[in-house]
Amino acid sequence: MNLDELKFDERGLVPVTIADARNGDVLTLAWANREALEQTMRTRETHLYSRRRGRLWRKGEESANTQRVVEVLVDCDKDAVLYRVVPSGPACHTGARSCFEETLLPKAGAEGDFMRAVAHLQHVLRERKSHAPEGSYVAKLYAGGVDRIGKKIGEEATELVIAAKNDDDGAVVWEAADLLFHMLALLETRGIALDAIGAHLLERAH
Repeated sequence: MNLDELKFDERGLVPVTIADARNGDVLTLAWANREALEQTMRTRETHLYSRRRGRLWRKGEESANTQRVVEVLVDCDKDAVLYRVVPSGPACHTGARSCFEETLLPKAGAEGDFMRAVAHLQHVLRERKSHAPEGSYVAKLYAGGVDRIGKKIGEEATELVIAAKNDDDGAVVWEAADLLFHMLALLETRGIALDAIGAHLLERAH
């Protein structure tokens, strides 16, 4: 499709949802006019229209927190747009990773806890790659590269098996968490997204 098929509102705008292309997290809900969309597609950088300022703007023009646009999608009614991006820095003007940080209805059960924990770990691991405080364990892992992280994965996997054989659920949870942490660190080192693993698992299931 092309921009002529989009249904802009009476102000010449469409709502734009901005999501992290690496994990699907929603970062921002904003607005764009035709010029903003054209600039976004031409430069592959997030451009939007500020209703408050009444002008076109590029994400990061003041904060330097830019967004590389991987894909632009349109909904089935052609009146809303999705930018899938790889962000460089926080998306929200408050400094938060996402504009959607306040919880109105928490996720239910252990599944919600697990996904929140993984998202938090990914955020911390990415932050430590560029802003590692002195003495940071994660920074030491990254400094040792794949060899150091791989060794830790081997150790944690062995400890998980031992815990399982001892029939100690608490120890199994502890060791599984350690293994997951180091696996995420390894994936971050290689720049491999969890979605890539998910897609591969789905292919296997067919």
